[in-house]
Amino acid sequence: MEKSNGYYVHPTACVDGGAKIGSGTKIWHFCHIGSGCVIGESCTLGQNVFVAPGVKIGDYCKIQNNVSIYEGVELGDYVFCGPSMVFTNVQRPRCRYPQRGSRFYSRTPVGEGASIGANATIVCGHKIGKNAFVAAGSVVTKDVPDYAIVMGNPARICGWACECGAKLGDSLICPKCGKQYIPCGNGLKEKVEK
Repeated sequence: MEKSNGYYVHPTACVDGGAKIGSGTKIWHFCHIGSGCVIGESCTLGQNVFVAPGVKIGDYCKIQNNVSIYEGVELGDYVFCGPSMVFTNVQRPRCRYPQRGSRFYSRTPVGEGASIGANATIVCGHKIGKNAFVAAGSVVTKDVPDYAIVMGNPARICGWACECGAKLGDSLICPKCGKQYIPCGNGLKEKVEK
């Protein structure tokens, strides 16, 4: 069904009252969108995506099939979540001792332009940096710096990526678009000519 503000919700999806959805966003088969969440403009949520109450998703995000975004996770603009990747939100869950409610949930911010590959797991409480790339199947157990490429279990830095997605060599100049980067803290930043 098309909404008056211009977003699309498939008839099999469930959108709880109080959810805010931006213009141009498409929500596909069997999704569940929780109350009080905010989804930006021009996002695509594939089949069977769950967005918990209170979650914030930026503009132009692409969330592939079978992804659950739990309270505590916040996606910046242009974030890509690959099929069946996993976020968590409690550090040490126990069935016998339930930890329900915001005070128990660890914050997991995902920076603008970051990509998370299929079947990757992001352990809660860790930041995924701007334009970082988490390879498919990786398990993130610590912060990922801006522009870093990480892979493995546990995920480790194995290179650097340009904003456009190309892998950077030792020169830190993108072979695809020509952008140049410089080290900054434990990550990179784009070099700006003065």
